[in-house]
Amino acid sequence: MAEALLRHMADGRFNAMSAGSHPAGFIHPLAEEAMRRMEVPMDEQSSKSWDEFRGTPVDVVITLCDSAAAETCPVFPGNPVSAHWSLPDPAYHPGTPEERIAVAMRVAERLRLKIEGLLHLDWDTNPAELQRRLSFLGEI
Repeated sequence: MAEALLRHMADGRFNAMSAGSHPAGFIHPLAEEAMRRMEVPMDEQSSKSWDEFRGTPVDVVITLCDSAAAETCPVFPGNPVSAHWSLPDPAYHPGTPEERIAVAMRVAERLRLKIEGLLHLDWDTNPAELQRRLSFLGEI
């Protein structure tokens, strides 16, 4: 959802890449439904391993799921700014289909707010200040 939202909201300003340590091999139907309801296209989405991006220079790495924060992320060249935005993975939420989509929508809305803040950051600031501000966005 984060990659799709950033692509949609940034209007080409960023090259968004999303990946995980153990990709499922498919986009979860809850993510697809949440993005459909938010009218966010997912045409370019696929389930990817972060191994696909090893050696790819990136400026910023943001981890999202709580389980990912405990894992060792791959090393990216160039010492990117990094932050963690703690969000639950709706795929693991129990309940009825309606309850599960409600959780997915809440997570998607929180992501939207965080990404909106990201888009308003001063990207010319020093890396330590940028990391502080990205981490702050993780708290909202």
